[in-house]
Amino acid sequence: MVQGLAGTRRRRGRLKNLLRALGFGIAGLAQAASIALPWNGQPAWWLQLLSLAALVWQLDALRHAGPAARPAWRKGAFFGWIFATAWLCGTFWWMFISLHTYGGLAAPLAVAAVFVLAALLSLYYALACALYLAFAPPTPGRAAVFFAALWTVAELLRGHWFTGFPWGAGGYAHVSGPLAAYAPWVGVYGIGAVAAGIAALAARALARSSAAASGLAAPPAAAARLRAMPVAVALLLLVLPAAFLALRGTPADDAARSRGHLDVELLQGNIPQDEKFVPGGGVATALRWYGEQLHGATASLVITPETAVPLLPSELPPGYLDAIAARYASGEQAAIVGLPLGDGNSYSNSVIGLRPGAAPLYRYDKHHLVPFGEFIPALFRWFTDMLNIPLGDFASGGLAQPQFLWKGQRIAPNICYEDLFGEEIGANFRSEAEAPTILLNVSNIAWFGDSIAIDQHLAISRMRALEFQRPMVRATNTGATVVIDHRGRVTDELPRLTRGVLQAQVEGRGGLTPYAMWVSRFALWPLWGLALVVIVGTSLAGRRRAA
Repeated sequence: MVQGLAGTRRRRGRLKNLLRALGFGIAGLAQAASIALPWNGQPAWWLQLLSLAALVWQLDALRHAGPAARPAWRKGAFFGWIFATAWLCGTFWWMFISLHTYGGLAAPLAVAAVFVLAALLSLYYALACALYLAFAPPTPGRAAVFFAALWTVAELLRGHWFTGFPWGAGGYAHVSGPLAAYAPWVGVYGIGAVAAGIAALAARALARSSAAASGLAAPPAAAARLRAMPVAVALLLLVLPAAFLALRGTPADDAARSRGHLDVELLQGNIPQDEKFVPGGGVATALRWYGEQLHGATASLVITPETAVPLLPSELPPGYLDAIAARYASGEQAAIVGLPLGDGNSYSNSVIGLRPGAAPLYRYDKHHLVPFGEFIPALFRWFTDMLNIPLGDFASGGLAQPQFLWKGQRIAPNICYEDLFGEEIGANFRSEAEAPTILLNVSNIAWFGDSIAIDQHLAISRMRALEFQRPMVRATNTGATVVIDHRGRVTDELPRLTRGVLQAQVEGRGGLTPYAMWVSRFALWPLWGLALVVIVGTSLAGRRRAA
């Protein structure tokens, strides 16, 4: 009889843990969807807050789960890892397309590679959840600040260690929400910290409400006051951006930051990735179409995507590049062209700038390279040998390279996912007199097919525009080819997965945001320092309480 009861308890315990793991996984998938909803590609700031609140609520519930075989912090680490693994797999699942469809890696290995990457990166968040359960203060406000600090450090670790891969950070869900007004002050990681604090406050309020309903809380009047406080603080953090909007200046001040307008043509070749490097196929199509558009352009500045010309200069048909250069050697037009540069042994993912009377040739070399796709990490040659990725081992360019000067504008290029690293773009903003007036991203997202990666990358570019209050112009192979204004709004867009030319006008901007001023001097160290001070101080206080 006793053994039967014990077996029943074990089965119920396993079922409860399974359901709890499912709950954490669903919350993690909601976090992934919040960056770009699967059905329309739009960010959903409310869903990001809801998913994080669900995480904290479930973590707090572990403290009151009754006798357990392992301490609560260990359970927190495990279930936090499930949340983060589901979130990250749901965020960059499209890497499977590049590895399998275009890279030639066997489907099971491609699935395993995506899962292992997500699982390893999730360890940062597992540690954050473990520390939260081990040391979280009892008061809602201090607990929320502690969770926000832990979550911020986990995001920073993911974004910087081992070259960094911060794709899908929670702050990007707020590119068009009420927290977007924080961007010019604290950047995407600061927005993520505020969002984590709001979510933790909401979760604590919900937990107190549940406790009151079950008769475990303080007397009704006191319980109501305790529940109202975290809700009020959370609402205040959501309303504060309205005050920031009022501080942005008068229309006259806003007009003073204008640096004039520039007519642009953005080329979108829509060359399928499986044809892009095929001689006589995508190569011939790219050379013909981009050549025709560059020769026939009418705008002041024409821009091609990343590696629009898919061959090294030495491999191009005789006179091809010289003819394009001659086209822009005189007159009132300029061009920025994406192509690889080098001698075949050492080469870079680059853009060149062509303009009248410009000598020497303008050149920007990609600085932040994609692991496995653009450079081979130590000890991983065996993995890249299994893939079919042309031009897969680039040399890196320097940080804060010279800008392309044209028609009174200072244009700062970045290539592919380099716009994911706002602190590196910020290195160009050390002084207002030399800061870019226009940001430019050239990309080839064809590696990921017709997937949510296009929408996620668009949200990333919009966040950079918000942080620096600069327009972001995007010329891509398959989309999203757009013009984003200095408020992060898409003003002009070319239909995706089509071949065409986007003719638009972009307004250059001046001035320095608070975020630009501090990130250009100190990178992200202020956020690191503040978060670590909170974590260490709270953890030490928690140990003293336990003693």
